[in-house]
Amino acid sequence: MHELGIVFHITKQVEEVAKENNAQHISEVVLSLGEVSTVIPSYLEDCWAWNSKKYPLLEGSKLTCETIKAVTFCEDCKQEYGTVEHGKTCPHCGSTNTYLVTGNEVILKEVIVD
Repeated sequence: MHELGIVFHITKQVEEVAKENNAQHISEVVLSLGEVSTVIPSYLEDCWAWNSKKYPLLEGSKLTCETIKAVTFCEDCKQEYGTVEHGKTCPHCGSTNTYLVTGNEVILKEVIVD
């Protein structure tokens, strides 16, 4: 379960943001997760709930996960398509000469302070 490691990393980032902005308590943290990032939002939220109890700054805070759609680009026909629906094979021309454009990210998008 790599979600716990991600939560530890995000906690450190949020602590730094709070310190830079003299925030006393965080009410919500918003993450953008790529559709094919292999991060399971429900696991991440469970890990966040467990971990936030250990930090007064985060106690009772909410973790919200937003999805970034996975999009693949075809080098042969120069078109984009939904990765989840079609995988590595372009639905337009059948080529496998493709690469992921978006959808693998894990981004700290927003920190909401009380």
